[in-house]
Amino acid sequence: MNKTQDTYRPGELPETFVDQVKQALEHLYDFSFLQHHPLAQGIARVATRVGEIPGQLLRRELISAIEALNPGPDVPFRAPHARLYNLLHLHYVESMTIQESAHELGISLRQAYRDLRRAERSVAIVLWERYLQDAHAESEEPRAVELSSLQAEMARVEPSPSPADVRPLLRRAREAVERMALQRSVHIRLELPPDPVIVPIDQLVGRQALTGILSRVVQQARPGCVTVTLQVEDEWAVLSLVYRPADAPVFDLPSAVVRLLEKQSWRMQWLDQEDGSRVVMLRMMMYGPAVLVIDDNEGLVELLQRYLTGHACRVVPAFSGREGLELAQKTSPDAIVLDIMMPEVDGWEVLQTLRTRPQTSSIPVIVCSVFNDPELAYSLGASLFLPKPVRRDDVLNALRELGVV
Repeated sequence: MNKTQDTYRPGELPETFVDQVKQALEHLYDFSFLQHHPLAQGIARVATRVGEIPGQLLRRELISAIEALNPGPDVPFRAPHARLYNLLHLHYVESMTIQESAHELGISLRQAYRDLRRAERSVAIVLWERYLQDAHAESEEPRAVELSSLQAEMARVEPSPSPADVRPLLRRAREAVERMALQRSVHIRLELPPDPVIVPIDQLVGRQALTGILSRVVQQARPGCVTVTLQVEDEWAVLSLVYRPADAPVFDLPSAVVRLLEKQSWRMQWLDQEDGSRVVMLRMMMYGPAVLVIDDNEGLVELLQRYLTGHACRVVPAFSGREGLELAQKTSPDAIVLDIMMPEVDGWEVLQTLRTRPQTSSIPVIVCSVFNDPELAYSLGASLFLPKPVRRDDVLNALRELGVV
């Protein structure tokens, strides 16, 4: 297994450094930004080249770190172990959007965001090990206690998302912040839809993240009104916080809150309007990972739905091999659980067809069958094999191993 992608021990790499690398990647072609970025100065101290100034050096080393993850020309473009490199190259080097990159790789948008976070961390590990580990340890020694404390606390947070209405969490966040808001002459107005807005969420993590965002907005706002609006847009629940900032030129969040947002896979952005107001937007995906279950046993499909719904998975049922192939093309699920013994089109045929179609070739497939023949399953392209009768923990552990939940 590649250490830079999967086995780097927590605590070895400061999360602040990962954030800096992500920032630099997002501005890969913005020379002015790179020239004044802290990483440019750090790398320049240990890796110099005649005639090359820090911004150029940082860009070169970022691209070099991306190339260090290249699995080689013999690996198929959509192979799972090539995905991190290809996402980095498509999104940052070729400047494709996340949506376009996901389409090129034949994966869901959710999977693309998840893999991109792993890929950014992999680039950070390459740079850290090449140049900055020792220098960073010296320069950051006064902050060691603070950083290790934050890292240790965040390492203990392992979200267990389940479908929940986000509206009560917003009301509790307002209750937590309201006293401070009154002291600052700020009124918090919630504009929530009448119907539940269900998102996959760890309620403890989600509540703390929402409270942290609202607290930061209130601290930046002038006396007056902060309007908090929750809307549904396609597959996203979008939270908008509108206020007039006092003297804060940018909107930023404490590192702990940023980590909580990342653990929930929530996306945040902010924008200053011409009228002087500021809009902070938080986008929460309303659906968890999609798992396509192809099995003609309706009872088993219902059982898997009960197993997985509590873990915020969306189960897509298919009761025949032919229907499963059609749904795999239409829905691009995050994973497929596949039975073998089905009439007309059996599971072996389904598996071979999935692996020959570009749109489905990289989708993880868990073969789940009474035919205990894992060697055949793996030879045809299965990601994992589970013998029936299947237990709840077997399914969940398999999905965790594949990075789906």
